[in-house]
Amino acid sequence: MSLHSVRVRFAPSPTGPLHLGGIRTALYNYLFAKKHRGTFVLRIEDTDQKRFVENSESYILESLKWCHIEPDEGVGYGGPYSPYFQSKRGHIYRMYIKKLLKKGYAYYAFDTDQDLDKKRKEYNHHGLTFSYNSRIRMNLNNSLTMTKEQLHDKLRSYSYVIRFKIEPGEKLKMHDIIRGNIIVNTDHLDDKILLKSDGVATYHLANTIDDYLMKITHVIRGEEWLPSMYLHVLLYRALGWTPPNFAHLPLILKKNGKGKISKRNTDSLNSPIYPIQWKTPKTKIILPGYRELGYLPEAFVNMLALLGWNPGVEREIFSLQELINLFSLEKINKSGVFFDIKKVNWFNKKHLNDKKEEIFAFLSDKIKKYSLLYKTDYLWKVIHLTMNRIHFIHEIWEHSFYFFISPSSYEANFFNKICHENSILQLKNAKILLYNLNQFTSVNLRFLFQKTKNKHQIMQLFRLAVVGVLKGIDIFIIFEMLGKKESIQRIEKLINKIKEKI
Repeated sequence: MSLHSVRVRFAPSPTGPLHLGGIRTALYNYLFAKKHRGTFVLRIEDTDQKRFVENSESYILESLKWCHIEPDEGVGYGGPYSPYFQSKRGHIYRMYIKKLLKKGYAYYAFDTDQDLDKKRKEYNHHGLTFSYNSRIRMNLNNSLTMTKEQLHDKLRSYSYVIRFKIEPGEKLKMHDIIRGNIIVNTDHLDDKILLKSDGVATYHLANTIDDYLMKITHVIRGEEWLPSMYLHVLLYRALGWTPPNFAHLPLILKKNGKGKISKRNTDSLNSPIYPIQWKTPKTKIILPGYRELGYLPEAFVNMLALLGWNPGVEREIFSLQELINLFSLEKINKSGVFFDIKKVNWFNKKHLNDKKEEIFAFLSDKIKKYSLLYKTDYLWKVIHLTMNRIHFIHEIWEHSFYFFISPSSYEANFFNKICHENSILQLKNAKILLYNLNQFTSVNLRFLFQKTKNKHQIMQLFRLAVVGVLKGIDIFIIFEMLGKKESIQRIEKLINKIKEKI
């Protein structure tokens, strides 16, 4: 296999927003393609029109773009195998269905839903499980039990589906890159429907034909498709084609261990599962996405890549190009992996180190809204002092506002405790010390107060006066940054507030 021959596809259904599992599948396909200088194709699997949800297609495209894993070919990008929508390829599927019927690999089935329900009840009554397979198909209403004349008459008057005919007595050997060798006994396999009664191809038929015609070399998809692998392999064989390489990805499990992450159970999750926000067309309810919550696409992708894949190195922080260089399907886990939002936050915090310019721009815009002017050096110093306290760019103001504006309120519980004359006296005495200090530096301030009586309480009073809450960086560094005049003014402001209260 030449480096340029690798072709992979991401084939989502337009039935709503992509969740973590879907976008991870896209990412692994992208990484594998780029690693081998191949082609990443986007195809829309829209054979099930009943489940179609408007805006799904644009959501898929925007999500991939935000994650910086855009396709090389397919929907929205063009390419030599257009159209890339299954709903527009029906004529192609019907052509191959005819070939399967002619070769005896498929047959017409006229059983109604009522007929099949009746059969299921009969089997259940005897403690058996009904399955439309080689053992009972000759007792059902299909073309295998009819003469050509009977079939001809039936086709003119009755609706039908077309099923794939699976021959019993074979131990089908398959290989999955992640899971190894798999053996399936064909005695127990269903004759799956290939063409529905409305004339539309099922996913199984359309997917197999499209993968072949689009020259897909590796099918990298979720574990939920593993039970269908046998059918796709048999379809390839029936059509005289060589199957692609298969790799079925592990499930992403909820942190509480109760099942996989799914867009059907978003209410039970305490963290977002969508890359970007989704507005449901009917209810207009907005479901949060990582982009809108302030996560960096680099951090989101970094987290997703390691959610089931082990790069085999000690570190965990990678750029997209580094992920491409290290990626290998063989290093993907077989078992399900747990998703933890705390880990995502950690990734975001780490990737902020490469976003200092964006943080600077955000902080600059923020202080402009207050009609404030500060030197560039001052802003950069504030950022370096507070960077380790934030996980998101938008948090920088929350952790640095006191370097620019005086607090407008004070932490209620502590403020109420200090509303007495002794606090006023302590603040006044401390203010005098500050005023008389010639060189107003953090080193001198620390030395000045290191042996002060009730030092802890004074430091708390200082912090409340300057920050408004009992948190923030070193109080003496804050004093130095603010300067003597501003520091004293804030202390005086707190003294006046205490006086008003008592």
